[in-house]
Amino acid sequence: MELKHLRLIKTIADEGNIANSSQKLFLTQSALSHQLKEVEERLGFKIFSRKRNEWKLTEEGAELYQLATNVLTSIDEKLTHIKKIQQKTGGKVRVSCECYSFYRLFPLFLQDMSLVYPNIDIELVFDATHQPITKLLSLEIDLAIVTSPSSVQSLSCVEVMQDEVMMLMHKEHRLAEKSYIEAEDFADLHLLIHSYPLETVSVYEHFLKPNHVLPNKISDIPLTEVAIEMVHANMGVMCVPKWCLKSFDLPKDLIFKPISQNGLQRKLYIVVRNNDMTKDHFKDFVSTFDENINNDQSVL
Repeated sequence: MELKHLRLIKTIADEGNIANSSQKLFLTQSALSHQLKEVEERLGFKIFSRKRNEWKLTEEGAELYQLATNVLTSIDEKLTHIKKIQQKTGGKVRVSCECYSFYRLFPLFLQDMSLVYPNIDIELVFDATHQPITKLLSLEIDLAIVTSPSSVQSLSCVEVMQDEVMMLMHKEHRLAEKSYIEAEDFADLHLLIHSYPLETVSVYEHFLKPNHVLPNKISDIPLTEVAIEMVHANMGVMCVPKWCLKSFDLPKDLIFKPISQNGLQRKLYIVVRNNDMTKDHFKDFVSTFDENINNDQSVL
């Protein structure tokens, strides 16, 4: 027996006749009669006794009516509770990143998140880029993505991804024959970055700064397409993880080189205020982001 059959039996009993019931169930009277007959044949007993336009439950039908009432009431109560949960977990989650390239991680994730929590509005706050922790503490955003875990006690950090920053260069670049790029190699290079400050540039913060090396020339090129063209013209190099350039059609004479003998590995963290980490939609944001990124082969 299906739920539609229980609803059919309860409706006929409540309405007292088939005419009103057909309107309630959006069925023709003949379709309703056919379904009822099918249920009675399957069960092997009459559910209703018919007298003119009055339909009364049989003894067996009364038991079935009670079952239908209990089941349908329970389902309606649970659905109402679920709707309240969805409403309670609705609202806006304001997100910003340490680096503009991190926003490339979001398109597929946002699609998946909207299916899990359709009542959540995720806003990417580009104005807070480069200073997400400061904005998080001042309550201007709700969630930050950074490459170094925060030590602030009021914040929670969750590692969601690990990647490798590599150098993109022309195959005829003077360093192209090296198996990997060393810190001192940067001293005579023209490094193309997306934007300042340098502290938000991973290759500087995690490799050049600790080795006390500064490139001979640094240019901020906000448009990735332009930066790629400059590398193609052998007018500079870029340091990015491969996934950042997956959506671009890279010329075949451009190559990636590891930075340092062991590669320049970095980790990405989601940072959230402690009190928000107790909220279901924030916890699901983090877990869905983690799952989405680690299942996306174009990122790994």
